[in-house]
Amino acid sequence: MDSSAGSTRREATRQKLYEAAVTLIAEQGFSATTVDEIAERAGVAKGTVYYNFASKSVLFEELLRHGVGLLTASLKEAAEEADRSGGSKVDALDAMIRAGLVFINRYPAFTQLYVAELWRTNRAWQSTLLVVRQQAVAVVEDVLRAGVANGELSEEIDIPLTAAALVGMVLVAALDWQAFQPERSLDDVHAALSRLLQGRVGGTRA
Repeated sequence: MDSSAGSTRREATRQKLYEAAVTLIAEQGFSATTVDEIAERAGVAKGTVYYNFASKSVLFEELLRHGVGLLTASLKEAAEEADRSGGSKVDALDAMIRAGLVFINRYPAFTQLYVAELWRTNRAWQSTLLVVRQQAVAVVEDVLRAGVANGELSEEIDIPLTAAALVGMVLVAALDWQAFQPERSLDDVHAALSRLLQGRVGGTRA
């Protein structure tokens, strides 16, 4: 059998399992979700789940790696595209905000799950979650650091905290948008966050 074809099929199967797991867990919680349900939702045999993942916990841990890896890649690509087009570091940050909103709009169940798990402390995958979170935040830190180095951004900013705040802003604003203001367009939400980024929310005084 062609090894590349086999690898492609296995990756497609794992993708179906990720999608089934994230939807079910977002709907009813990790503990209430069974491997049987994941297999049924994915349209595969129960044994296929265990062939690809040793346990439900391993599946969930890999799901976190996979999802945050996609988010990190989209943030990095947005920043690099802004650089290629000659934009400033603020433009790169703005592009990353939009990329984050696009990702969350595409994967709302995963985002809900990820944000919920950030606040739990008794999970076996807590260390993995911290690692993948830092990978996403580090992409933003790199842009902030470059902006400070070229004089575009103030040397007084706290880079780790500012990066975390920007990522958190996008996550929370996007979830609020989807839950409570679904009539808004992605462009509308992006414009509001862009104004925050660029410091254009303050009024003027005579």
